[in-house]
Amino acid sequence: MTRIGCLVAAGLALLVALAAIWFASGWYSSAELEEDTEFIVPSGATLTSVARQMEEEGVIAAADPFLLRAKILGSSDPVQAGEFLLPAAASQARLLDILQHAQPIRRMITIPEGTPSIIVHERLMAEPLLTGEIPVPVEGSVLPDSYDFQRGEERAAVLARMQAAMQNYLAEAWPRRKPDIAVDNIADAVTLASIVEKETGVARERRMVAGLYSNRIRDGMMLQADPTIIYPITRGKPLGRRIRQSEIADINDYNTYSMTGLPKGPITNPGREAIAAVLDPATTDARYMVADGTGGHAFAETLAEHNRNVEKWFALRRERGEM
Repeated sequence: MTRIGCLVAAGLALLVALAAIWFASGWYSSAELEEDTEFIVPSGATLTSVARQMEEEGVIAAADPFLLRAKILGSSDPVQAGEFLLPAAASQARLLDILQHAQPIRRMITIPEGTPSIIVHERLMAEPLLTGEIPVPVEGSVLPDSYDFQRGEERAAVLARMQAAMQNYLAEAWPRRKPDIAVDNIADAVTLASIVEKETGVARERRMVAGLYSNRIRDGMMLQADPTIIYPITRGKPLGRRIRQSEIADINDYNTYSMTGLPKGPITNPGREAIAAVLDPATTDARYMVADGTGGHAFAETLAEHNRNVEKWFALRRERGEM
């Protein structure tokens, strides 16, 4: 090869090397992002559509060079759907790796046990990252739990997951019920569980409270559950005052002081443990209970014993200046 030929070949080799360095540096050097950025990959998106989206949103300068580098230097794994946090100054290689392999951002909304549907509705409507309108869900149709959602997701979709979770749990729990429980269908089990949920916040008492109310149902006694008085007034929200005598005497489809049997439907959304307690209540002869001053209840088999427990409770309240 002549000297000129050698120089040309060397020059071409240098150009190829420089082009390779430029090509690789565009892949591994810092990208255009100046700050951490949340980026949503739609369901069903392809790498090509995501690259176009990143170009439109200013994540990368241009889609075509990104796609070329990704094909030659990147992984062939598909991009994931979801919301991702893209860090500032991340390289294009890092961006692709995040979209292919990182965990999407999980946003959570929590519905505690015993949350009435009116408050479920308020919580969903108050979440600014959700979209769309929903009605107040049917009482007792939502399973209290923590649910993840994506930015921009429809509230109706999140609510549907909450309601599907309740249906799935009931479908699993109902066949495991103990024989001869006091309710003979799932709807009544949810209604009774909602009363148990509102009557005690002490986990160890749930089965005992369920057993007590089961006894009352079998005996044809009034359940006399205070939360059933409150529900028609506030739809499950706190009353904020003591119950009035006129409200105790009020006749409606929920007040178990003015009728025997269960109210016409749930008075809140009961959690798994309250439902499980109704399906496997404690074996007890108790028919009465009253607060004991510690957050729990004193249980009694007879009215005379119950009256003594009530007097102890009243005495304690007088000591506390509550009466």
